[in-house]
Amino acid sequence: MYKGGYVYIMTNRNHTVLYTGVTEDIIKRVREHKDHKFEGFTKKYNVVILVYYQFYSSIQEAIEKEKIIKGGSWQRKFDLIEDMNPEWEDLYEKIAF
Repeated sequence: MYKGGYVYIMTNRNHTVLYTGVTEDIIKRVREHKDHKFEGFTKKYNVVILVYYQFYSSIQEAIEKEKIIKGGSWQRKFDLIEDMNPEWEDLYEKIAF
């Protein structure tokens, strides 16, 4: 059985950085970012706000989409966020509860 996957974009409180990732469990992964479980970029820049996510029926498809998003411009990421979440709200609050 194949699991689906999510591509997600997170930012910091000032919206000055964007982080794009992929996961099979969006709630768990975002909670890990919020709890600073990962060393590196997301911890260093306090990337704790989920501003975009998209579900795909296979993790392979999600990984391919993540590569496309990561390879794109900051403006393209900004546009994806604006289309889904123009207020840049923390979507974690909506999906986790």
